[in-house]
Amino acid sequence: MAVLERELLSAPQIWGGGPSGIEDIADKVYAGERITDADALRLFEHKNVIDLAELADLVRRRKHPDNTVTYIIGRNINYTNVCYVRCRFCNFYRIPGADGGYVLPREEIFQKIQEMVDVGGVEILMQGGLNPKLKIEWYEELFRAIMERFPTVILHALSPAEIIYIKKLNKLTMEETLTRLKAAGLHSVPGGGAEVLTDRVREWIAPYKDTAEEWLDCMRVAHKVGLRSSATMMYGSVDTIEDRVEHLRKLRELQDESLALSPTAFTAFIAWNYQPDGTELGGTRASAFDYMRTIAIARIYLDNFPNIQASWVTQGPRVGQLSLRYGVNDFGSTMMEENVVSTAGCVFTVPLEEIERLITDAGYDVRRRNTRYELVD
Repeated sequence: MAVLERELLSAPQIWGGGPSGIEDIADKVYAGERITDADALRLFEHKNVIDLAELADLVRRRKHPDNTVTYIIGRNINYTNVCYVRCRFCNFYRIPGADGGYVLPREEIFQKIQEMVDVGGVEILMQGGLNPKLKIEWYEELFRAIMERFPTVILHALSPAEIIYIKKLNKLTMEETLTRLKAAGLHSVPGGGAEVLTDRVREWIAPYKDTAEEWLDCMRVAHKVGLRSSATMMYGSVDTIEDRVEHLRKLRELQDESLALSPTAFTAFIAWNYQPDGTELGGTRASAFDYMRTIAIARIYLDNFPNIQASWVTQGPRVGQLSLRYGVNDFGSTMMEENVVSTAGCVFTVPLEEIERLITDAGYDVRRRNTRYELVD
């Protein structure tokens, strides 16, 4: 670690001069100091993305000096697409009673899990719509049945939006809801549904969804009852760079709060751009440049997050590979199946062997992990 930092500190400085330069921010990063919101805004306005990559890579190597990039064998299971919320950015949902709505039979869910286990998989990422017919007992019975059949599988399931809806539908507190789901087998909460954590953005793209504070409170209570979670950001719809920085600040503050009480907190941050095809919201897809800039700044700003995960499902495998030089240390999940972003025109899939090749060709040592970021290979 010390040798690495001496090498970086002695390297030629590339930061631009004058009022547009970021020398003072670079000095903070080199010194291991926390950057401010104003610093993050300046980084978003900085034109040279390679400068951001150098800073993000420094932070990444401080946290992960062993040159390892991890990934997980997992499967995404969308157990229902029935959802009353009608998010304007979503092309996956079907309103209750509409043609094409489904709830997967339990045996089909078991079959999907078995297929994942057969190839060495360890994680089920199970998410769906806000379905008014599914009470908390449905989830408890399903989780218990899964854990009885597959006791080593990790249930990384139910986004905050789903948990908040289950809470309201069953007239429970958030702590009661999460405690019951954990007792039934839930291990970890995925960060889906965060979109951008400012109510201005949320009211425009998903007016019937939970507020930013409700999303944050769900994660706060999840950490309190002993559940780890991930955090996400879907940017590039109607958000500004100020919205993105506010989103990162709220995550960093909650992580500080959670870590002060317990080691169960956010394990990783994942960002991806809005996928507009076929959605009510419409619009254009953000560029790969914007993705690199956003994840690099996230790595620098989220100094209390141990892991930044690539989003190759939305960005493509080559951009995912390149992101390893922009602060990313984890390649994410093999997925095996994806139904949500694929309905919005995003269809990237990558075999297990290709994931490992992409990592090694980028110059890293590849290791397989579980949801808790424990190495399992």
